[in-house]
Amino acid sequence: QVQLVESGGGLVQAGGSLRLSCAASGRTFSTYGMGWFRQAPGKEREFVGAISWRGASSISYADSVKGRFTISRDNAKNTVYLQMNSLKPEDTAVYYCAADRFTVADNPSEIAYWGQGTQVTVSS
Repeated sequence: QVQLVESGGGLVQAGGSLRLSCAASGRTFSTYGMGWFRQAPGKEREFVGAISWRGASSISYADSVKGRFTISRDNAKNTVYLQMNSLKPEDTAVYYCAADRFTVADNPSEIAYWGQGTQVTVSS
């Protein structure tokens, strides 16, 4: 029912910035919670941040990225963004866009829809 396509990944130096975008299909985008997860080689997929259908009043972040990453959404464009600043080598991972009805849980096994992922590599 929902198709997600990520873009914006790449190779950056430590301390640099990237903005990831996730375009979602469907006119009901505004009723879906959106989020970002990441998965480093050999590790489990982990929660990064999420924004509910209510928008800025319901945003959460993992402690590891709080203060550095910002999630936002533009319902008119059916797009969610992840602005990543002060990047660290530890942030290197494949980043996945996620969507679910109203809210996105921090447990990846509970997520209804996933994008294909975009690689983010941070060099030291």
